[in-house]
Amino acid sequence: MPQFAANLSMMYVEHPFLDRFEAAAKDGFIAVEFLFPYEWEAKDLAARLHQNGLQQVLFNAPPGGVQKESITQAWSDGFKGVASLVGKESEFKKGFQLALEYAQVLDCPRIHVMAGLYTVPDSVYKKLPKDLQTSSDSINTQVLQRKTYINNLQWACAQAGQFGKNILIEPINTRDIPDFFLNRQDQAHAIIEKVGVSNLQVQMDLYHCQIVEGDVATKIKNYLPTGRVGHFQIAGVPLRNEPDLGELNYQHLFDVIDVVSQSCNWQGWVGCEYRPLRGGQENGTSSGLGWFKNRKGQ
Repeated sequence: MPQFAANLSMMYVEHPFLDRFEAAAKDGFIAVEFLFPYEWEAKDLAARLHQNGLQQVLFNAPPGGVQKESITQAWSDGFKGVASLVGKESEFKKGFQLALEYAQVLDCPRIHVMAGLYTVPDSVYKKLPKDLQTSSDSINTQVLQRKTYINNLQWACAQAGQFGKNILIEPINTRDIPDFFLNRQDQAHAIIEKVGVSNLQVQMDLYHCQIVEGDVATKIKNYLPTGRVGHFQIAGVPLRNEPDLGELNYQHLFDVIDVVSQSCNWQGWVGCEYRPLRGGQENGTSSGLGWFKNRKGQ
């Protein structure tokens, strides 16, 4: 059976953030993930994990910025990562070093590095070689960002490898995040092959995959045995509510993950990155966990 991790940024929003750890544990989760930990001290988050017998299995590197206030501001300003942004290399490295410090304290094996939006700042664009300054030729701009992305990932993986951590990259649909740089599974796997290190893997979000590509079961069967899928995430399509609400048959997909995992000895996690339909209401998250309890046989 897949191992499920509650996403505390989206689930249990009826509770203050630090109380969500206990709520998830009471519902039977043994692991959690969330977007960004930087508003809280790492030691305080670690204490909540230990108090509730939980594992931290994933969180994101900063979307921009290098410390609490600037990270919060970057997210508010619409930054969705800076790993591919030309001219942001120093900011990326400083932010990633902070993420790595949190990963060590939280004993978290995976850090998601968001690619960022498909854009090059005007101030940087004007300094590019003439052959890359063709405003009508978006391919050249994309090539430049891809090179920046690969260089940053190579550096980050080298840093993370010193501490036994894996880096994840995630294709995200352009309906939720227009102009996001990475959108398809094949794009992500091509990046991983280019970077060429073992601790870079794909965060395969089946919600995003269904919206952009479809044929989700086949993609699980094709990609999971490669060893390049480090983590799954789930949500109902199209509204990103509970996985039993919408057009995807998740019970079937869980069976597919089970079968393929056994054949290739995959032992990762499935992150529940969805917004409960009754989120914000008392017991709103717990009341929508029928799919989870059925899967566990409770």
